[in-house]
Amino acid sequence: MSSVAKTGPSMDRRMARDQKPGRAARKKTGSAVALYLGIRDQGSGVRADPLVYTADMPLDVAAVQAALREERLDAWLLYDFRGSNPIARKLAGVNGAAKLATRRWYYLLPAAGEPRGLVHRIEPHALDALPGHKLQYADRGSLEAGLSQLLDGCRRVAMEYSAECAIPYIARVDAGTVEAVRGRGVEVISSGDLVQRFEVRWSTRGLETHRAASERLYRIKDRAFDALRAVTRGRETTEYALQQDMVRWFADEGLVSDSPPVVAAMAHAGDPHYLPTAEHHGPIRRDELVLLDLWGKLDEPDAMFADITWVAVTGRAVRSAYQRAFEAIAQARDAAVAAVTEAVASGRTIRGFEVDRAARAVLDTAGYADHILHRTGHSLGETVHGNGANLDDYETHDDRRLLSGTGFTVEPGLYFDTFGVRTEIDMYIGDREATVTGPRQAAIVTLE
Repeated sequence: MSSVAKTGPSMDRRMARDQKPGRAARKKTGSAVALYLGIRDQGSGVRADPLVYTADMPLDVAAVQAALREERLDAWLLYDFRGSNPIARKLAGVNGAAKLATRRWYYLLPAAGEPRGLVHRIEPHALDALPGHKLQYADRGSLEAGLSQLLDGCRRVAMEYSAECAIPYIARVDAGTVEAVRGRGVEVISSGDLVQRFEVRWSTRGLETHRAASERLYRIKDRAFDALRAVTRGRETTEYALQQDMVRWFADEGLVSDSPPVVAAMAHAGDPHYLPTAEHHGPIRRDELVLLDLWGKLDEPDAMFADITWVAVTGRAVRSAYQRAFEAIAQARDAAVAAVTEAVASGRTIRGFEVDRAARAVLDTAGYADHILHRTGHSLGETVHGNGANLDDYETHDDRRLLSGTGFTVEPGLYFDTFGVRTEIDMYIGDREATVTGPRQAAIVTLE
């Protein structure tokens, strides 16, 4: 998946309406049946409703407090209003469907001492599952007084804030709430590195689910290429027809996603976020370049996504322009992988922007600077675009550290008026080494 999030037209709306637990959702489109893949929330079979939840604190408070002292922060202030901050909701364990959560809540994790919260009086039990005393408010005055009491003694607190929205994945707290905290003499610091440490890391089972999903995606990719070989023998097909076959194969493999896969031929491959639909798609003919981008995860709680992109030609010969561009992105990909693996092996800290620079230096040197449209890679997690560090010094300057226990894509691409190429793999950083979790494409696949 290219490094900017995408879904099909009104995809979330369609999925919310048509989704059935454990099955691909179906929507009639004329005489065709369009299959869309539904994501469950925490195994419940339905999407999370930000207004109702259960609470189960997943954070190790002592570990958070040690990190706060290390970062010289007085506290980490979690805040949410009706699902506005999914990071805070996950960290606080506020998910599922049990209690109403229609009002603002705050939860302060101090560097020392007992955590404390602030909840509305009509929802006094909102944070009961979390440790610490809970203050209550009702009217505006009691909210303002409660926030002042909550922040008493704090000078520097972390929040899901990013200066000038430099990293949108972290910028979850609205400007007014940040102003309210600052108005009490408290400096607000980005929680980006804390999120990387406590929200983004995968469990052992998470890594297992990622590897399982990756293996299944590669099988689906191979089936798609086998289907395209018929084009070289004169069979007619379209981007949309192949995409819908792949959707069915996702269901066969037990994978779910937030979108159908990308199937893009020729000029459509030059659009990183092109997605064929029943109404808008093109044919796939002989001797054309085709790009496949597919991402998914196992249909179980806490499963991690895998995300791959491969390109092929429906014929025997690869045009020189395609070949040169692909060689450049493959070298850029490998430069990014080397930057990560060497840093991890030597124990050196490496940050997202550094990896992006390593990849783009290859593309710049090859003369392709004007054909880069996106960053080199993105964080992977329970959503395909996770909240962790991205490999990015292009769209943003992501100075967050790449930490052990985290996964991400490496996916340089080049885009032209008549075609586009992208190669995408996934990486995982363990305790002592960084690994690529699936095969790397070495050359454009010829399908004859």
